[in-house]
Amino acid sequence: MESSQSQITRLEQRLGADWNFIREARVRTQKKRDELRSVLAGFDSEDTSIVVFGSLARDEFTEGSDIDWTLLIDGSADPKHLELIPQITEVISKASAKDPGREGTFGNMAFSHELIHLIGGEDDTNRNTTRRILLLLESDVVGRPEAYDRVVKNVLQRYLNEDRGFLRGTAQHHVPRFLLNDLARYWRTMAVDFAYKQRTRFGRGGAIRNIKLRMSRKLIYVSGLLTCFSCQLGFGEVLGPINCHRTNGSLECIECLRRFLRRTPLEILASAFLHFEHLDETARMVVDAYNAFLGILSDQSLREHLENLPPDPDQSDETFQKARKLSHVFRDGLLELFFDEKTELCQLTKTYGVF
Repeated sequence: MESSQSQITRLEQRLGADWNFIREARVRTQKKRDELRSVLAGFDSEDTSIVVFGSLARDEFTEGSDIDWTLLIDGSADPKHLELIPQITEVISKASAKDPGREGTFGNMAFSHELIHLIGGEDDTNRNTTRRILLLLESDVVGRPEAYDRVVKNVLQRYLNEDRGFLRGTAQHHVPRFLLNDLARYWRTMAVDFAYKQRTRFGRGGAIRNIKLRMSRKLIYVSGLLTCFSCQLGFGEVLGPINCHRTNGSLECIECLRRFLRRTPLEILASAFLHFEHLDETARMVVDAYNAFLGILSDQSLREHLENLPPDPDQSDETFQKARKLSHVFRDGLLELFFDEKTELCQLTKTYGVF
């Protein structure tokens, strides 16, 4: 992800807001990424990249955050790749508050072949889908970027080259539907897996996963929708629709999407709100709520409290109820954004988000 926060800063200044926890998390993230680049130097190569996900990629790192990472391999298989995993694990463990999730999605190797060629079908496992979608929406590279850049470009090329209506310009709107449908599938997978983890982990950590699903997980899906809709509406540095409607413009479209996805999810959301000045009140409501959510996660005592709560906390638990109310404000504001009838975003949401 790009380190620049120009979009969220511009929105903060326009609204006269004070998103202190967002700013603090950004600074903490940059320090942690710089630290990792230093201690992991030499573990990667032209054919391998060390990729981080989660809060460290979203510029939302807090003291209690874990570090989700993958050794991304885009080259010949080499037995030495496996030997690198425990070495990288040891180094990252010293810089992280906790280890990656036990499902094995992170903290391991990922190969470009599966990410690029296995989109859809029974061989596209939950793990493969998660790695691929998060590679696009919530990832950053620490160290050498060559393999990372190639894989992201080729994943996007798969989505666009097989979207005939998008490439030929015959669709009603300039929206990459193949990509959008896979993003929607991943969002539903996250929701289903939430219930699965509740059962397999016997409720441990259920409360904080609940809040994260409502906030940060929802944000990355929203950023994916806005990315797809940006092909029609713009949301670039210069406000105003672009409506390129390129035919056979795969390379141009890939580069356009790649530039957009270098932003963090919160930056993408801010760029949309900057596009619609009449929604300033909604923007303030949404980002205020997210800032407060990061404030809870950055408070070690509050975070630990949520981590130790049962899946169905008592209604009198103030911390959980506060976080839950923030998630409702966040949700309601996003609904106002996507279904505001003064914008074309509403029609795109109905056409591509509902059906």
